[in-house]
Amino acid sequence: MTTSVLYDVPGPKAILRNRILAVLTILVVGGLIAFVLYRFYLTGQFTAQKWGLFTYASIWEQILAALGKTLAAFAVAAVFSLVLGLVLAIGRLSDHAWVRIPVTTVTELFRAMPVLIMMMLLYYGLPSVGIKMDPYWAVVIALVAYNGSVLAEVLRAGIESLSKGQKEAGYAIGLRKSGVMRLILMPQAIRAMLPVIISQLVVTMKDTALGFIITYPELLYLAKQFSSNVQFGRPLLQSAFVIGGIYILMCFILSGVAQLVERRLRSSSRGQSGEATPTGTVPVQPDDPRMHEGGTVTEVLSVQRKR
Repeated sequence: MTTSVLYDVPGPKAILRNRILAVLTILVVGGLIAFVLYRFYLTGQFTAQKWGLFTYASIWEQILAALGKTLAAFAVAAVFSLVLGLVLAIGRLSDHAWVRIPVTTVTELFRAMPVLIMMMLLYYGLPSVGIKMDPYWAVVIALVAYNGSVLAEVLRAGIESLSKGQKEAGYAIGLRKSGVMRLILMPQAIRAMLPVIISQLVVTMKDTALGFIITYPELLYLAKQFSSNVQFGRPLLQSAFVIGGIYILMCFILSGVAQLVERRLRSSSRGQSGEATPTGTVPVQPDDPRMHEGGTVTEVLSVQRKR
């Protein structure tokens, strides 16, 4: 008979109690859903008038145009956020205080400031000093500043979580600090923190909805316009359901892409590790100087460096 170390195996009374609690939970949740649907029915949220707005092709053309605006802002913000995150992470790990301290200050400042405040400062504040900015760039710059600083901390944590032997091994084979960071530390950190990076990119996609505050014509801005349509009974909830469903679908797609990339990275790493011999050593090639009696240490090092 095997027993669990983490918890005791439930007895008959505990199993009965757990089943009763599960049934009660299902009944409570089902009752709440039924109550919400009943209130929707009483207030006429299921009427054809409120949903009739989304039966027109021109409405879906506007939704697709707003979706394009949302994806345009997200794509540019995601790319530059990753670039900014790499730069800030490397700067925070610098051995020079005149680089590390300013970069740390900028990173903490961008992380602490809400994205909406950045957008409003860029769009409403800059005209006070004679600079007018398009809503698109106000949204993109604010998203890049905030998410880039967050990704910088993610990458820095990933690099610092690696063992010191990784860095020392790079220095031992003659690499400089830039080479160690570019060839050894950063690839491993990105692979280890890939789920967190993708999660932050999902946040970036959802934060594009804040652009409606500064009149950027994205999905939420269009939903606000739909909800004020008097002809169709001000379909506020209906617009929220449709536009919210589009956001949920985009997040699912991005998460699926992230899982696909993660599986491929795992399979590639397994394939590389599978090339080793069963004992974990690298197989010796026929031209290796170690296979010959006259092979010197210099010849061995030169061959290994070429490989």
